[in-house]
Amino acid sequence: MRVLGVDPGLTRCGLGVVEGSRGRTVTLVAVDVVRTPAGDDLGRRLLGIAEALEGWLDQVRPDVLAVERVFSQHNVRTVMGTAQAAGVAVLAAARRGIPVAVHTPSEVKAAVTGDGRAGKLQVATMVTRILALPAVPTPADAADALALAICHLWRDGTAGVPGQSGAPTAAQRRWVEAAEAARRTARRSGPVPGVR
Repeated sequence: MRVLGVDPGLTRCGLGVVEGSRGRTVTLVAVDVVRTPAGDDLGRRLLGIAEALEGWLDQVRPDVLAVERVFSQHNVRTVMGTAQAAGVAVLAAARRGIPVAVHTPSEVKAAVTGDGRAGKLQVATMVTRILALPAVPTPADAADALALAICHLWRDGTAGVPGQSGAPTAAQRRWVEAAEAARRTARRSGPVPGVR
């Protein structure tokens, strides 16, 4: 399976593609960060992100797009830009018939580190280790996009890490537990409009 992870943002939008399957090592396909100037018009910035995403989708041909679920933050301006960039990614994938999966930050952290509250450095370090990279991907948006892609690939515990068989790792088992807890919380809260 080939997964394109998108860490949405208006100023920096991380894109990371990984590939893997049951019992095989996860490998890096591509990673980059799309940047838009803060002083540009909103429409121009979203168009820049859309054009870059569409180019990536056409070139890397992922089986699925994984995007981070946007949570409300104290900074409304930041969360709005993040939500708009995420919407652009979802639309670009939908136009090509590519399925979209949404993962919470805690699911992603649990998938790659085994701890749903891990810091950015821990996530970046584990992404580097999982993909056997020579250095930590920078900026952080690049590592976050790769973490999203790895999270989706491991969502059912089918992909292995270097030197292991197809059995789920402890981190993958903890991710499954975190995902189940998130689903239970969502069921108690009721459906969110526009989110499946």
